[in-house]
Amino acid sequence: MEPFTYVTGIAAPLLRANVDTDAICPSHFKPAELSKHGFGDALFLDWRYNPDGTVNSGFVLNQERYRTASILVAGPNFGCGSSRETAVWALRDAGFRAVISPSFTLIFETNCIRNGILPLAIPADVHRELVDETFGSGIRSVVSIDLVDQLVGIAEGPRHGFTIDARTRAQLIGGLDAIGQTLAHRSRIDDFRRLDQQRRPWVYGAPGRKATAP
Repeated sequence: MEPFTYVTGIAAPLLRANVDTDAICPSHFKPAELSKHGFGDALFLDWRYNPDGTVNSGFVLNQERYRTASILVAGPNFGCGSSRETAVWALRDAGFRAVISPSFTLIFETNCIRNGILPLAIPADVHRELVDETFGSGIRSVVSIDLVDQLVGIAEGPRHGFTIDARTRAQLIGGLDAIGQTLAHRSRIDDFRRLDQQRRPWVYGAPGRKATAP
C-alpha cells in the first residue's frame, strides 16, 4: 500500500448521516474484469447520475471545485450497511486518501485501513469546527492531515489533534497490508522454520520422514 504520513488535498463535503456501502458503491455496478481495481467509476454512481443517465450537476463530487478531491469530510455513521469491501475500493480508485467523520462502522473502518485509506474519526464538536473552517467561506478548501504528529486542519489555518490506535497508525505510515505486516516479522518466521525443521525434518522432506499408515 502507499504509505500515509502527510496528506494535503482538496476536501469535499458529504455531510449526510448514515451513508451506507451500497450508496458508496452500488451492488449493480459490474467492473470490466474480476479484480479489486477499476471501481472508481462506481463511487456514488446512483448519486452522480440522474435516472435518465445524465450527470447530476448538483451532486458535490460532480462540481468542478471538488473533482480532484482526495479527502472526504463525511457525516456520522459513514460506511454503514453491508460489509462489502468494494465501497472502499471505489473510494481508493477515485483518489481518496482519507475520510473524516464523527463515526464509522467497524467493518468499514477495518476495510479502509487494510486498503491504505485513513478513516479519521474525530469528536462531533471538533468535526463541526473543521467543517466550518473548511467550507464556511464557500470556497474550495485544502485540508492537511499529519498522521505522524496526529494533527488535522485546513492549510494555513488551525490544527486539531486526534487520537488513533497505535497499530493502525503504524500500519498506515508503513504502508503495510496484511502480507506486509506478516513479512515485517520475516526474521522471526525464518528462525521458527529453522528450529521446526530440526525438530520435524520429515515435514520438510528431509531424511527421517515418518512412516504413514497404509
